[in-house]
Amino acid sequence: MKTSILQQATEMWNGDREPTSIVEPTMTHAEEVADGVLMVPGFGHAFAIRHADGLALFDTGLALFADGLHKQVTEWDSGPVTHAVYSHGHVDHVGGLGRFDADAEAQGRPRPVVVAHENVLARFRRYAETQGYNTVINRRQFRSPDLVWPAEFRQPDITFAETHVIEVGGLRLELTHHRGETDDHVVGWLPEKRVLFPGDLFLGVAPNAGNPQKVQRYPVDWAVALRWMASLDAELMLGSHGIPVVGAGRVREALENTAHYLETLVDQTIACLNDGATLVETLHRVRVPDELTALHYLQPLYDEPEFVVRNVWRQFAGWYDGNPAHLKPAPDEELASEIAALSGGAQMLADRALELAHAGSHRLACHLAQLAGDAAPDDTAVHTARAEVYALRAVQERSTMSTGIFTWAEAESRGVIAGTDTMTELASTARPR
Repeated sequence: MKTSILQQATEMWNGDREPTSIVEPTMTHAEEVADGVLMVPGFGHAFAIRHADGLALFDTGLALFADGLHKQVTEWDSGPVTHAVYSHGHVDHVGGLGRFDADAEAQGRPRPVVVAHENVLARFRRYAETQGYNTVINRRQFRSPDLVWPAEFRQPDITFAETHVIEVGGLRLELTHHRGETDDHVVGWLPEKRVLFPGDLFLGVAPNAGNPQKVQRYPVDWAVALRWMASLDAELMLGSHGIPVVGAGRVREALENTAHYLETLVDQTIACLNDGATLVETLHRVRVPDELTALHYLQPLYDEPEFVVRNVWRQFAGWYDGNPAHLKPAPDEELASEIAALSGGAQMLADRALELAHAGSHRLACHLAQLAGDAAPDDTAVHTARAEVYALRAVQERSTMSTGIFTWAEAESRGVIAGTDTMTELASTARPR
């Protein structure tokens, strides 16, 4: 028997269901979660809103799931899609319009009017210019060896800077721009239904405000946006990831606690900066308060507080980390070779790395394993140890970011051992951890 999405939301809030990631695997079917509002779960959720002249979409999901989105929406309501909103330009929010565009062209009517923030245009250009880079980092982040980053996107028809209102068929959908996970983020608000669409500004897990491989995030602005959303007194919050939040009190609590989470990371990091601390010192000094770490919707299952600290540092202090040796560093291989020579060889470093890893000192073990691999890039014995160190590290991690990077590092060494490239090895070893 299927459990309704809203029932799952209640169970999650009451502590009867554990969060697993930004994608809730038990949400597998579309459901009308409010009068005239359909939720279509996916890696990025999409929402259809009924009005007198057809439907409006808020987010459209991945291109990979576009056919499923079209099927579920049209089975619910076969009316024309008149508008679609991109909460922001990430590919899991902008890929699902192809079938709806084709329907419009086949029936001789206008395609859906796509509305987005004006910075989406620059994002799409950047994605095309850095397609290779984005392919590599997203393969690594999601452990998906066959992923190819798109270079072409359905462009918006209307862009705006601060606010925009869609009024059609008796529907009023208010859109407001906020910087947070991205610089092109849009929040949707249905004032008559008191339904809030925060996009990725509320994920159901710790905010994605640090992502090590992506461009600048904006934790300060994000917290401001969260407190503004809390002031709306929404009765239902439908994020584009995770589980809905039901009830005005719970919505307000979730938004305000998430704001507090970001604010404390920002405040502590800036305090460290003002004290003259280095980046590494700062990373080890900043802590999330215990009362926040216990909340189910602030678990570090996708991003981590440590990475948010780095993004705050990058925003306020630039890239210099306070270690003068890092200002103009030697090549990694030269430094590693010198340390290996002083230590009795790369294998000595590798062996010590394994000892530390098995003793639970994973951070230090990774430093030594990396030095060993850099000093002996073709040594299979060294890379056997390096692979084991990173494998042990990966199973200790909870976040998508960390497990993706450490698993990739493991695969690099297994590729050296097998005489294959990283992608081949990643494809053969990629597995849930």
